[in-house]
Amino acid sequence: MPANADPTLQSLSDVATLALEEAQRQGSSQCEVDASVSQGLSVSVRLGEVDTVEYQRDRGLGVTVYFGQRKGTASTADLTAGAVRDTVSKACAIARYTAADPYAGLVEPDALAREIPDLDLDHPWPLTPEAAIELARECEGEGLAVDARLNNSEGSAVSSQRHTGIYGNSLGFLAGYSSTSHSVSCTLIAQAGDDMQRDYWWSVARDAADLESAAAIGRMAGARALARLGARRLRTRRAPVVYSPDMARGLFRHFIGAISGPSQYRKSSFLLNAAGEQLFPTFISMQERPHIPRGLASSPFDQEGAATHDRELVREGVLQGYVLGSYSARRLGLKTTGNAGGIHNLLVTATQGALEHTALLQRLGTGLLVTELMGQGVNGVTGDYSRGASGFWIENGAMAYPVHEITIAGNLKSMYRDIAALGDDIDTRGSIRTGSVLIAEMTIAGE
Repeated sequence: MPANADPTLQSLSDVATLALEEAQRQGSSQCEVDASVSQGLSVSVRLGEVDTVEYQRDRGLGVTVYFGQRKGTASTADLTAGAVRDTVSKACAIARYTAADPYAGLVEPDALAREIPDLDLDHPWPLTPEAAIELARECEGEGLAVDARLNNSEGSAVSSQRHTGIYGNSLGFLAGYSSTSHSVSCTLIAQAGDDMQRDYWWSVARDAADLESAAAIGRMAGARALARLGARRLRTRRAPVVYSPDMARGLFRHFIGAISGPSQYRKSSFLLNAAGEQLFPTFISMQERPHIPRGLASSPFDQEGAATHDRELVREGVLQGYVLGSYSARRLGLKTTGNAGGIHNLLVTATQGALEHTALLQRLGTGLLVTELMGQGVNGVTGDYSRGASGFWIENGAMAYPVHEITIAGNLKSMYRDIAALGDDIDTRGSIRTGSVLIAEMTIAGE
C-alpha cells in the first residue's frame, strides 16, 4: 500500500495479510480472504414527517482455505488479531473434514489483475441526517405539489453508502478500493374518486453531484402516478409489447442468469450450450465494459482477483461465450471470464440504430407499453415467462389509456428472437444499460 493510502484500506490490508499468513502457518495449500467495512446513512420521510433514520456500519472477514482440493470457509465480524486467527482455524478445521472437489481452488495465476485502474468510484457525501431529511422532504413536497389529486404518499428516501473492501490470496494478490453509492427516491399516490394509483421515481449515482435533483425526482413520481389514473383492464389478446428501459433491464438479467456458469454446469438453463448460437436478431449486440468511470457496476477485478476486461458478449445476435468465475469455468472445461460475482456494465446496443421514444411507439403501432412488472413467474430452466404488468395501451403510436391488472406471457428464447427494435432512452441506473425494448408479439391476459 502506498504511504498515502486510505487508512481504512490499510487496516483491512493488515487484517487480510494476517489471515493469509495464519492459513499458511496452519498448513493450508491455498487461501483467499475478503475483508470489508461499509457504512451508510438512510432516512425516509412520509407526508413531511420523519419515518426512519438509520446509520449503519458493518465489517466482516471471509476466509476460504484449501487443503489440496478440500475446501473450508469461515467468517467473522470481529477484525481483531485473535478473532482473525480463530476464524482461520475454523476454516482449516472444516476443510480437513470435507470431501475433495476436483474443481476447487483459486483462480489461475495468469488471470489475476496485474494493474488496478482508478475507476473514480469513491465519492463520499458529507450528508448529515438533518440535511438528508430536508432533501427527502423537498423531494416528496415537490411531488405532492404537482396536482391536488396527489394527496398521499408512500414516502421519500435518501441514502448514502460507502464500502471499502480488500481481496487477497496466497498467489500473492492483494488489492482493494473504496466505492460509494447514493440515491434519492419517491413513491406517491394519486386519487380521483375511488380510483387510487401509485408510482415512483428514483436516481442513483456514485457521486451525489450526478444525482437528479430531489425536486425533479418528486415531480416525476407525481407525474407518473397521475398518468395511471383511470387505468383499465384489457381483454386477452396477442399484441406487440414495449418494455420501458427500467423494465427491459430485467429481460437481459434473465439472459445473463441463463448463460452464467452455475446455470450451465448444473444444466438448469433454457440457453444450455448456447455459445455460438443466434439468440437475438442480427442488429442486437452486447458489450461488457467493466472500466466505465463512476459506473454502478464498474470494477477493476472480480471477487477472485481476476482482471476484468472489455468483452463482446453478443455480436450481431450471436452469443460469443458465457459469464464465468474460475470454479464454473473448470466445470465446463473453459477459462474464467472475470465474472465471479456477476456482470460489470453490460451495454445493450442496436447496430442499425436505436429509435427515439416517439419513433419507437410509432413502430409499435397498437400494443402495450409496460412500465411496471409484478411477480416472479420466470422459469430459468424452460424460459417460460409470465409476469403481472401495468402500463399504457398504445393506439396508432400514441398513448390511449393506462392499463393494469394484466399478465404478459411468452418464452424468453422466442422473446429474444422477436425483439423488433431498441430505444435510445438508455437507463444507466444499474449493471445492465439498455433502452426500451420492442417485442413483436406476446400474449396479454386480462378479462
